[in-house]
Amino acid sequence: MTSATVQPSLAPKASSDDIPWNPKVRQQRTVSDWITDIVIWVILALVVVAIIYPLWFVIIASVSNQGAVNQGRVTFWPVGFSLGGYEKVFSDGRIWTGYLNTIIYSVVGTALNMIVTIPVAFALSRREFKPRRVILFLFTFTMFFAGGLIPNYLLFKQLGLLDNWLVFILPTAVSVWNVIIARSFFETSIPEDLHDASQIDGLGYWGYFLRIVLPLSSAIIAVLALYYFVGHWNDFFTGLVYIRDSDKLPLQNVLRSILLANQTGMTGQSSGGMDLLQQREFANQIKYGVIIVSTLPLLVLYPFLQKYFNKGVMIGAVKG
Repeated sequence: MTSATVQPSLAPKASSDDIPWNPKVRQQRTVSDWITDIVIWVILALVVVAIIYPLWFVIIASVSNQGAVNQGRVTFWPVGFSLGGYEKVFSDGRIWTGYLNTIIYSVVGTALNMIVTIPVAFALSRREFKPRRVILFLFTFTMFFAGGLIPNYLLFKQLGLLDNWLVFILPTAVSVWNVIIARSFFETSIPEDLHDASQIDGLGYWGYFLRIVLPLSSAIIAVLALYYFVGHWNDFFTGLVYIRDSDKLPLQNVLRSILLANQTGMTGQSSGGMDLLQQREFANQIKYGVIIVSTLPLLVLYPFLQKYFNKGVMIGAVKG
């Protein structure tokens, strides 16, 4: 028997460039790759520390001895643990009324904002709506020119909104900036083919808006709702100017009243058996406690809506 002769393959060997890339195969990393990663992680760590540390300092300062805070001995952990500031804040019965008022104003106001903003933005996004450019110009005009405080006060007085809880809701029923954002979302993120298909199925504009557009707009709805809610929650000026009844004041104004009641720098008087220095330090502790009490609900709310912010970043972006 003759042994078979193995002929060498004449086909050219595949180069590394011809091999399809497999994401499961980990590529060999060079020294420059490691250095780049280290630099990026260091920068990210510094950014995180710069954002988180001020909040952490306010938290530990609110439960620390204010003498230690003023001396700079409070850095990462509380010194002289004390809850006196929080006890003073929550012992005031107005705090609960203010919380309830703010929750009502924020929830009802945000609901009205969304009911007005989303339909208006959808109407302005439709190209077949001929007056949309004129209406958008009139909306935008109000962003640059306003009547001012005194005309607004006289207008609200004639409308019966002074000392009325509706003053927190009706004048801010729509934000032009949020209308523009929602309009851009509808124009760039909702395919026009869906409208054509809905017309073939016999849907009118309201059916198309309620059954197709709204379910596809959860990202922009969540983002705008949070913007409106934060605006109502932090509203301080409205209660300061237009409200005189203490039972209708929101949380921010109540916390301001509590803080001013414990400030002694302007009066120079002492009370409660404390000297001037002790009462001033106690007022500083209340100040830190007020910051935590007013911002804690929003800090709890933000993580649940973070995913919608990630989607909202892509509003108006090119999609392939």
